Amino acid sequence: MADQIARFFSFQDANVRYVLFGSVILSAAAAVLGSFAVLRKRSLLGDALAHAALPGVCVAFMLTGTKSILPLLIGATVSGVLGVLMIQAVTASGKIKSDAAIGIVLSVFFGAGIVLLTHIQKQPLGNQSGLDKFLFGQAAAMLPKDLLVMGMISFFLLVVILLLFKEFRLLTFDPDFFATLGFPVAFLDLLLMALIVLAVMAGLQAVGVILMAAMLITPAVAAKFWTNRLSAMIAVAGIIGAVAGFFGTFLSSLAPRIPTGPVMVLSATFFLILSALLAPQKGVVAKWRLHMRNKRRMAQEHFLRGWLEISKQNSGHDRVEVGELATHLRLSRQAIEKAGRRLMRQGLVSIQPPCFALTEVGRQKATRLIKTHRLWEYYLIHRAQIDPDHVHRDADEVEHILPPHVISELEKIVETEGVGSGKFASAHPT
Repeated sequence: MADQIARFFSFQDANVRYVLFGSVILSAAAAVLGSFAVLRKRSLLGDALAHAALPGVCVAFMLTGTKSILPLLIGATVSGVLGVLMIQAVTASGKIKSDAAIGIVLSVFFGAGIVLLTHIQKQPLGNQSGLDKFLFGQAAAMLPKDLLVMGMISFFLLVVILLLFKEFRLLTFDPDFFATLGFPVAFLDLLLMALIVLAVMAGLQAVGVILMAAMLITPAVAAKFWTNRLSAMIAVAGIIGAVAGFFGTFLSSLAPRIPTGPVMVLSATFFLILSALLAPQKGVVAKWRLHMRNKRRMAQEHFLRGWLEISKQNSGHDRVEVGELATHLRLSRQAIEKAGRRLMRQGLVSIQPPCFALTEVGRQKATRLIKTHRLWEYYLIHRAQIDPDHVHRDADEVEHILPPHVISELEKIVETEGVGSGKFASAHPT
């Protein structure tokens, strides 16, 4: 194992270099284009185009009698473009939606490709054609000329994306506004699909027809977890794609019988799972931590508001028992004591259970919370025209997330309508 690792990182094996550089370049370019496909909700398009390429590969081999990469890629490209045109033609009829059109083209072209592939295998040179490797890819068979073709295609794709980045961004997010500016939306949309076709064709030998769509979509979806900016998403997707290509090549080199393409897809999927779990804002862990933080904050604010409401009911008594708070807020004693201890650490509560007392700072915060609650109740009843029987619950759910500028607007509404805002800070619960 150590010898295999050392051999890989020495890059002395020419075949390893070809496979590694080809996989990294291809994966990065495919991921960049996949970002636009994902944002335009055309994730299945790459899958359809990959499957549509198979009959083109077979026809090119039947016409030329050679499995040289260039004629096969030309045949695959022609077949893929034909698939794009068929999807557009079927969708333009208005009777079939785009997802159904993609499914139809995918099934028909792939079925035709399998029929042609079976026919070729029965021919005298069929066993030597190696076209079945285009189903799952065979990066290990990559030659220098194959790497050159893939590199040129990938470089061309990245240059076009860089030059037309602003146009593609508008096409992705606001095609209607883009059309009003006088730009040829239909042409640019077709150009973007043509670039996806080229990316798919470039990856057929390394990843194959079946798995190429994964290299388009998976890194882009993973990148979407990390950012909300298109430029950053494209950069992250390219990096994830390149790293997936690197690890796919590295891991498959340790087990020579395992093809590189599927391992590349599994590597990209690993980064997708990692992103879904650990992304700082959209990840599962981050959302769970935010949920728990909001839950703790709501419990503490309920504690403060409930304490002040009970105190006012008891003629301003400065101590409230845990049981009273638990009954008033419909929470367990353990939850009340836990929230109280947290508030003590913040300097808002001053006495240990079974009784609690608020500090002056705690009273001020509780007063603000009640005021916010009443302001929102007033708005829901008099402006939103919500039944008063349902207002208290709605106000209780929303008041914890109202930003300061919204509270200021609510105060202005109350003052404009001639209602004294002081009553909102001291009102009893509904």
